[in-house]
Amino acid sequence: MKKVGFILGIALGMIAVFIFVNKLYYPSLPIENVSAKEAIDQLKESESKIAEIAVEGDSIWYITRSENKGISIADETIKQMIGSNGWEFKEKDGAGLFFEKDGRRLIATTQMWTSNYVLVKIPGDFK
Repeated sequence: MKKVGFILGIALGMIAVFIFVNKLYYPSLPIENVSAKEAIDQLKESESKIAEIAVEGDSIWYITRSENKGISIADETIKQMIGSNGWEFKEKDGAGLFFEKDGRRLIATTQMWTSNYVLVKIPGDFK
């Protein structure tokens, strides 16, 4: 009986390590074919505070850290990235950040994914 318990303990430990390493404890992403581990790894490997994780239709998905458990720092990161492409920030309304350039309007939509990460969806023609 002790042998069965020991083997069961080893098996459960291996499953826990697998879940931890692959970041399966995070909620699923609203993006197909991108895992939580891939998204977080892309951000960690990025030289900036924001990383592109997927192109889906006419939109580009990014991930950034929320830091301090608040989205306001993520907002500043998004404003800097989009602003560096000539867009002028106009206002924030709910989860949307509104920008203007040459009479056009762009909306970047944010989504708190976890307490540490924010997902951002931006129309692909902002660059």
